[in-house]
Amino acid sequence: MTGSRRTKAAIRSRREPLLLLGPGVAVLALAFFLPVFQMLVLSVQVTGADGQISFGWDHFAKFFVDDYYLGVSIRTFRLAGLITLICFLIGFPLAYVMSRVGSRLRMLLILLVVLPLMTSVVIRTFGWLVILGNGGLLSDLLEVTGVTDRATRLMHTESGIVISMVQVLVPFMTLTILGVLQRIGSDLEQAARTMGAGFWRAIIGITLPLSLPGIVSGCLIVFALSISSFITPTLVGGVRLPVLAGSIYSSVTGSFDWNFAAAQSVLLLLATLVVIVPYAMLMRRRDTKAVR
Repeated sequence: MTGSRRTKAAIRSRREPLLLLGPGVAVLALAFFLPVFQMLVLSVQVTGADGQISFGWDHFAKFFVDDYYLGVSIRTFRLAGLITLICFLIGFPLAYVMSRVGSRLRMLLILLVVLPLMTSVVIRTFGWLVILGNGGLLSDLLEVTGVTDRATRLMHTESGIVISMVQVLVPFMTLTILGVLQRIGSDLEQAARTMGAGFWRAIIGITLPLSLPGIVSGCLIVFALSISSFITPTLVGGVRLPVLAGSIYSSVTGSFDWNFAAAQSVLLLLATLVVIVPYAMLMRRRDTKAVR
C-alpha cells in the first residue's frame, strides 16, 4: 500500500466514527444541551421594574427563603429515598430469583416485569387512582383482612404516592440488578454452602457485595427518576402534596414565572448531578484499578 493510500485510509477511519456519532450528538445538542443552557440563563435573568434585564441570584434566594418551597424539596427527596429503598427491597430478591431459574421461566418473569413499561404511565396512574380511591380495591382489602377497621383513604397521601411510584419504578431496579447478577456464577454460593454457610449468609456475604455495582446503578436510576417524576405524584398526591416537578409546572402555568421555574429546575438538576457524578467517578476509579 502506498503512502497516499495509507493516509486516505487513516482519514476515512477517523471520519467513520464521527459520521456515526453525528446524529446522536446533534439530537443531544438540540434536545438537551440547548434547553439546559436556556434554562440556566433564565434562572439568573432578573427583570427590573423599568423592564431592564440584569443577572443575579434573586430567584434562587426566593426559593431558599420561602418555607413552602423548602417543604416541597424535603418531601420530594424524602419520598424519593423511601421509594428507592422499597424498590431495592422488592427488586433485588426478584432479580436474584430471575438470575437463578431456567431460561424459559426467566424469560417469562422478564416479560412480566417489562410488560407494565409498555403501557403509558398516565394509564397506569389512572388505574392507581381507582385502586387507591375511597372505596377502592386496596381500601376494601385492608378492611376485609382486618388490617384496618374502617375504609382507608390512600388517595392524596404520601403512602399512595409511594405505592404507585414503586410500581412504576421497580422494573428499572430489577432489570439493572439482573444484568449484574447474571454474571455472578452460582458456583460461588455453592462453594460457600459447602463450607457451612447458610443460604442467607451466602447471599449477604457473597452475592450482595459482588452485585453492588448493579445495586448502586439501580438505586441511582430509581432515585433520579423519582425526584423528577411529575405525572404520578401530581395525580395521586393532588395539590395538597406537591413535589418539586409539580412546583415547577405550577410556576410556569399558574404564575407564569418562567425565571423562578428555571431556578427550581436548575436546583433539581444539580441535586441529580450531586448523586450521579460521585458514583461515576468511583466506578471509573474502580475500573482503572481493575485494569491495573
